[in-house]
Amino acid sequence: MVPLNHYLILSAILFTIGAVGVFTRRNALIIYMCIELMLNAVNLTFIAFSKFLNNMDGHIFTFMIMTVAAAEAAVGLAIILAIFRNRETVNVDDINLMKG
Repeated sequence: MVPLNHYLILSAILFTIGAVGVFTRRNALIIYMCIELMLNAVNLTFIAFSKFLNNMDGHIFTFMIMTVAAAEAAVGLAIILAIFRNRETVNVDDINLMKG
């Protein structure tokens, strides 16, 4: 039996890696993957607490988050693709949508 704190430590490490990636990377695709990593870290926390408390609420929240993440993946990648077609770059420093 793995204790709860091991799951929470792993989740915190994954969330921290995702947050550092969002704040330090300039490529929109890498930032997008780091956001997905952060969502998965939160899912791991929900599942760990759900198992620890013998309650199914964490599983329900995880399925809701996965559903929203799937929709976000489709829309987010479409937006990134549209920006790449217009600006020919996915570097967030080079993209300024307010310029003509």
